[in-house]
Parts: sequence; C-alpha cells; structure tokens
Amino acid sequence: MSTVPYALPALKFAHGDLAPVIDGRTMRLHHDLHHQAYIDGLNAALAPYPQWHGLTIEDLLRRLEQLPVEIRQTVRNFGGGHANHQFFWKILTPHAAEEPSDGLAQALKRDFGSVDNFRRQFEAVGTQHFGSGWVFLVANPAEDFKLEIVSLPNQDSVLNIGRMGLLTCDLWEHAYYLKYQNRRSEWLHAWWQVVDWPTVAERLDKFRAGHRHA
Repeated sequence: MSTVPYALPALKFAHGDLAPVIDGRTMRLHHDLHHQAYIDGLNAALAPYPQWHGLTIEDLLRRLEQLPVEIRQTVRNFGGGHANHQFFWKILTPHAAEEPSDGLAQALKRDFGSVDNFRRQFEAVGTQHFGSGWVFLVANPAEDFKLEIVSLPNQDSVLNIGRMGLLTCDLWEHAYYLKYQNRRSEWLHAWWQVVDWPTVAERLDKFRAGHRHA
C-alpha cells in the first residue's frame, strides 16, 4: 500500500468505459485532475513532517487527531479527498451485476428489509445531503457489522467515525454536473448501473475477517 508521497491510483477501466452513466470527459476531469489535486495538496502538507511518512492513507486518517495542528485540517481535506476518491474508483465497473448476491444481499435484507429499500434510502440520503460531500454504505464493527447509510460533508472520511466503508457515491458537482447538471437524484439513480457488487461484497467479507484495509 502506498505511503508518502502518495500517488494517483490507476483506474481498472478506461475513461470512457462507464458511459453513458459517467462519460469519458467527466472521468478524465474527475480522476486525472481533481483526484490528482487532492494528492498534490496532501503530499505538500506532509513534506516537512517525515515522521508521518510511513502510513497508508487509511492509517493516517485514523490518527488525524494526533497530527500537528498546523496541518490537521489540510490533511483532513486533502487526505480525505484522496481516500474517498481511491475508494470510489474501486467500487465502479463497466460490467455491473444488477443485484448484489450471497452474504451482501442477506446483510442488506437484514438491515434494510430488502435491496430495493436500501437503494431507495441510499438515494434519498444522497439527494437530501446539503452541499458537497459523499454518501456511504458502511459496516459498524461495534454492532456486529450492522450496515448503515451515512452522508458526510466535504471530504470527511468514514474512518473518522468508527465505520468501515463498503460503498460510496460522490456528491460533489464535479462528479456528475457535465451530464446531470443539478439533477443529483438522477445521478444517484443511474449510478447503480456501474456499481461493482462483488467488490463491495469482498470488502464486507474482509472487514468481518479482521482486515482493516479493503
């Protein structure tokens, strides 16, 4: 896993492969420019602090309150931006299955009543979120990995609220505005077509097995 200097992760698909849900121009701007800007800002903030250079981005954010106060907010913003985008790319695919299966489907039914209920609640939380941010499906290790939906502002990370991220959708306008303009609910509804459910299920299995990084 990468540490300082953090680097832009390669996509596992070509820029245009998620069209028409996410067009190639949006993907280039989002991945190549926006994500890179977060990495550049994070590396610049940490450059004078070599004692913090050996951590993955996940471990760095878990120790946010231990960072020097003069860089804490910068790391929260830029580090969170790097972590959230890195997470986002992992759960996208041009070959999406229509439904989750096996253990993930059972967990969704247990905690939301049905997969459809989960989707409706996820879209509602994302649509109602004020301003920029992210909507997440998370597992709560303190409650037997109960699944929950949370939205967080700006580039805040679920790593700072004691949750394990399974799925996330970007609510910043740069993620969808070229195609969907102000129709965030339309973006959230279309986005299911590119969700990599096997990867989401694998994350849940790894967290249950005790792995902190997925």
